[in-house]
Amino acid sequence: MFLIITMVLLVIAMLVTVIRMVIGPTVWDRLLALNLISAKTILLLAVYGVYMENTLLLDISISYGIIGFIGITLLSGFIQRGGRLK
Repeated sequence: MFLIITMVLLVIAMLVTVIRMVIGPTVWDRLLALNLISAKTILLLAVYGVYMENTLLLDISISYGIIGFIGITLLSGFIQRGGRLK
């Protein structure tokens, strides 16, 4: 029961973060919201993996975390350069 409540609260937190991403006044606010959605997705996958007793979902959440970190790092560098590739 505790894990189900945790998953519901994570989904609600993700919805609030999506709203923040849509109304964010700057591109950095939107990027931060995207990073938060990524982190909450990782948490949701991990909690769901524990709930279903499926260790494969924990491995997937670790992989998603690494890919999310690389993606956010590259995207923030792209935005910092003003949208230019080089």
